[in-house]
Amino acid sequence: MARRFAWTWWIPISKTQLRVGRLLKAHGLKGAIKLELYTDSPNERFVPGAVLELQVPETSPWFGKTVTVTELRWYNASPVLFLEGIDDRTKAEGLIKAILLVHADLEALPAEEDAWYDHQLVGLKVMRDGLQIAEVIRVEHLPAQDHLVVKFEDREVFVPFVKEIVPEVNITAGTVTVTPPNGLFEELAEGE
Repeated sequence: MARRFAWTWWIPISKTQLRVGRLLKAHGLKGAIKLELYTDSPNERFVPGAVLELQVPETSPWFGKTVTVTELRWYNASPVLFLEGIDDRTKAEGLIKAILLVHADLEALPAEEDAWYDHQLVGLKVMRDGLQIAEVIRVEHLPAQDHLVVKFEDREVFVPFVKEIVPEVNITAGTVTVTPPNGLFEELAEGE
């Protein structure tokens, strides 16, 4: 969850901050901004008056600042966000690619089976046939499905985060079990 650029200036966040969206591009002339959602409940996260922290490069004039939601609208099934003080296209373009963060009490959130926050997955040991082979370094939210990006030997491997390939996630044990298809981690011999 273009994303590569966002990660080039990724700033670690605390475990009580959650990514809820990313600003994609200006929409119209009145300061609206198209939004990529990282939340399942946008109508709860982006209510008028909601204060969102910004994850932007340190060189950005928005570094260390917050924005306040005035309205969330839907155009052709795409979310468009209006923010306080952003009233023209030029101001909106200054926020493009910013990640939107909220503070959340993770203990108070309802537990959902087979659902994890990105920060819970990063750092988990990747187990295959009972042996550690890699470590999760980040989660990519791609259109078709999410991927665990793992450090395997001297390279990054994108592991589709689906039940068939990742049958078990054990946060308590700090592990994620994988049953990858041939060739995902190792080179295939000719003819395989």
